[in-house]
Amino acid sequence: MDVSTSMWVFTILGLAALIGVDFFIGRKPHDVSIKEAGIWTVVWITLAVLFGFGLLWFGTSQASAEFFAGFVTEKSLSVDNLFVFVLIMAKFSVPSHLQQRVLLIGVLIALVLRAIFIAAGAAVISNFSWIFYIFGAFLLYTAWKLIQEARADEDDEDWEENRLLKKIETKFGVADQYHGTKLFIQKNGKRILTPLMVVMLAIGMTDLLFAVDSIPAIFGLTQDPYIVFTANAFALMGLRQLYFLIGGLLKKLVHLSYGLSVILGFIGVKLVLHALHESGVPVPEISIAVSLAVIGGVLVITTITSLIANKKREAAEAAETGKSDRTPVDS
Repeated sequence: MDVSTSMWVFTILGLAALIGVDFFIGRKPHDVSIKEAGIWTVVWITLAVLFGFGLLWFGTSQASAEFFAGFVTEKSLSVDNLFVFVLIMAKFSVPSHLQQRVLLIGVLIALVLRAIFIAAGAAVISNFSWIFYIFGAFLLYTAWKLIQEARADEDDEDWEENRLLKKIETKFGVADQYHGTKLFIQKNGKRILTPLMVVMLAIGMTDLLFAVDSIPAIFGLTQDPYIVFTANAFALMGLRQLYFLIGGLLKKLVHLSYGLSVILGFIGVKLVLHALHESGVPVPEISIAVSLAVIGGVLVITTITSLIANKKREAAEAAETGKSDRTPVDS
């Protein structure tokens, strides 16, 4: 889709305005209720749907379909990322009333870093079509890795700070406790970080690592930088509310990793076929309509099988508990 410079500026300003409204409403630290998270989750998804239909009305049906496919894919991968966000919050013992501020700033950092990633990816793709082979192979590897991690079933999974974050903490120093919403404080005449600033950086850096597989995934659905950017933006901006809405339900999505591995593997195959087609090899290409159907179908099946598996597990645990309760105690 041909997007003018003025359209890019208008879109970025519009997204900035939405983020500003979100920040203004949530400027006062507080515990986010399920009702509040649910309302804002619906708002962000509605805005994404309206934007997608706007592309259909003012652009093309192809652009609209690519946006929806990219948005659903990025949103699904973001849900998986929430597992790690939960671990980070626990690692830094973030007070519940500050978590919404951490996620808001962390997501903003991630959005800026992803925009840089997207610009770089678009530049590489426009000059080197063979990069699709690398993207495809990487997604297939990531899909296999996700399956291996899911089969390992590591319940005691923990999150460790990366080297860059440790260097930042060592260089600037970190306060031993939270100081409200302050990011820096003065201690012994030296300006040091607060734990709030550190956890915000951790969220942003962690999401950047996730972008290593999510950006190639969406480039496998569309090579339009405008659609790639907007799909990522809408998926990320609603992530904060989604964290509070389904935080307690994440552990019930036991088959999510399997579903995401299928989606990434499918897009990996799509990228390889596209690369072969660009090289002049007469192979079929997978349409965006088929991609949407596969992605949506996999997510529905994954959710259903996860709920069934959880129901069976809870029934088995209840039966085991009842059995142990009935066991006579020797006098």
